[in-house]
Amino acid sequence: MSGTSRDTRFVSRLTRETLALVMAGGRGSRLMQLTAARAKPAVPFGGKFRIIDFTLSNCINSGIRRVGVLTQYKSNSLIRPLQLGWSFLRGQFGEFVELLPAEQRSDIPSWYSGTADAVYQNIDFILEHQPAYVLILAGDHIYKMDYGRMLAHHASTGAKLTVGCLEVPIAEATAFGVMDIDENTRVVRFDEKPRQPRPMPGKPGSALASMGIYVFDAMFLLNWLKRDAGLAHSSHDFGKDVVPSAIEDGAVYAYELTDLYDYTKQGYWRDVGTVDAYWKANLELIDVTPELNLYDEDWPIWTHTPHAPPAKFVFDEPNRRGCATDSIVSGGCIVSGAQVNRSVLFSDTRVDTGSEISESLLLPGVRVGHDCRIRKAIIDEGCVIPDGTVIGEHRERDSQLFHVSDGGVTLVTREMLRA
Repeated sequence: MSGTSRDTRFVSRLTRETLALVMAGGRGSRLMQLTAARAKPAVPFGGKFRIIDFTLSNCINSGIRRVGVLTQYKSNSLIRPLQLGWSFLRGQFGEFVELLPAEQRSDIPSWYSGTADAVYQNIDFILEHQPAYVLILAGDHIYKMDYGRMLAHHASTGAKLTVGCLEVPIAEATAFGVMDIDENTRVVRFDEKPRQPRPMPGKPGSALASMGIYVFDAMFLLNWLKRDAGLAHSSHDFGKDVVPSAIEDGAVYAYELTDLYDYTKQGYWRDVGTVDAYWKANLELIDVTPELNLYDEDWPIWTHTPHAPPAKFVFDEPNRRGCATDSIVSGGCIVSGAQVNRSVLFSDTRVDTGSEISESLLLPGVRVGHDCRIRKAIIDEGCVIPDGTVIGEHRERDSQLFHVSDGGVTLVTREMLRA
């Protein structure tokens, strides 16, 4: 038997014994009005997907088919997409993506008070499925990751807890948990969102940051959750409380994110938690060779897609030509005598004659009237832009009507248009 075959069997056994829990209850307030009516993991991304689809697709592509999704804020925005998009798993074979909304229980009179508390309140779910390993995931990042590799690293090192991590610029590390590791990848120090992050040895401009992804031996996790729940001073958060304490108590190791096809490169990962970061990550997709390949048949991104006709471009006259350049245009879109450049048109958007769209995101169901000019903007789902509207050319005026980010991205929602 070849080494590759043994490795594959080893990983497949580990993934079958793993239960994944996706933390999808966050509001994502830094996305401003984009999360006024939806949870951050439910925000559309990439023309036809939602943010959470990337985490869930990583699970399925990694061979992990027992997944619980922990919801809290605006959970209804996730329920329907997950029911429609992820019902292909076969329950009779022990496969599922199950929603776990926060509940006010008689013995726990509060909502989730932290990431560790959210998992603690679902201990019964873990015990019901009796996994050997529990994979804790964030549902609000865009990335590709083979969790099987991380599980194999966890098992081979003898770790009780493994933390997924990646290198980030030292200036950005204040927003992450930062760790120090030894030559065997064992974590020797962990600081949550430090004011002065410790650089990596030999790399003064970089720090090793936690991705908020954890693999636990199931019994180790259950013991730590019960211990943390009994501490009145704890904030009941993995990064702030559980991980730093577990370093002293057990074997905690780090696993660095690598590219799916080139182990020597760091894998793709984006935090899309701000308006500017969200806009930038979407526009990166229109590059000739984007870092995030949505056309990878070996690692597909699954989602619920409404049945929509193909995109259509109509009129071919000197002053009335429907076209899109360097753009992503999704199903159901009609560009009618309008110009679209370096933009992402999500499903079922329409742009009418004489309008010009550039460096903008038009989320599902947007309608742009005649003779509009939209620059460097995010137009939220279902917005109807009146004829002759100009957005993105006069920052002071836009700031009075809409939200303009620090990076100059104008966010427009239906509520703003009604005001």
